[in-house]
Amino acid sequence: MHDIRDLEKELKRRYGADGIQSNRDDLAFTAVKPHAVGDALAYLRDHWRYVHLDFITCVDLIEEGRLELVYMLRNHDAKHDLGVKTRIDRNRPVMESLHGHWAAVATYQRELREMFGIDFPGCPRVDEDFALEGWDEMPPMRRDFDTRAYSERTYFPRPGRTTSDPAEHMRTKQYPGRADL
Repeated sequence: MHDIRDLEKELKRRYGADGIQSNRDDLAFTAVKPHAVGDALAYLRDHWRYVHLDFITCVDLIEEGRLELVYMLRNHDAKHDLGVKTRIDRNRPVMESLHGHWAAVATYQRELREMFGIDFPGCPRVDEDFALEGWDEMPPMRRDFDTRAYSERTYFPRPGRTTSDPAEHMRTKQYPGRADL
């Protein structure tokens, strides 16, 4: 049987977790320090049957100068998802590579390196381009990346290109004669 309160006690005792916040019966989150993430994830996998890594994501907490990594795990038997959060320094974003825990971790870490600038030392192929071939700008998922300035620098206006109101375009070009649009 999956007892979330027993799990909470163990995570606090073993890893100094800040408790478990349950958003729903089938979803909860906890937070641990960066140095404890690897051990906590292995413990959850090996002792609590959170055997499936759903994904890893990141939130840019620019006001705090931190990046929050979230590792989402699934216990199929209990039909329960658990997010393990940790925060790292935004100015020196380095996190232990956990590619030995699940095969998919290396792919997520490559994506997080490219999109947020997080370094995962030892992760296979982490320095290779993932999706943004030849990218040399600030990581584009950081909140201080200026998408408008990038677009204006990169995608110049072309002769003959016009912009029109989408509703007007639908009325006149896609559905001419329909009065209900």
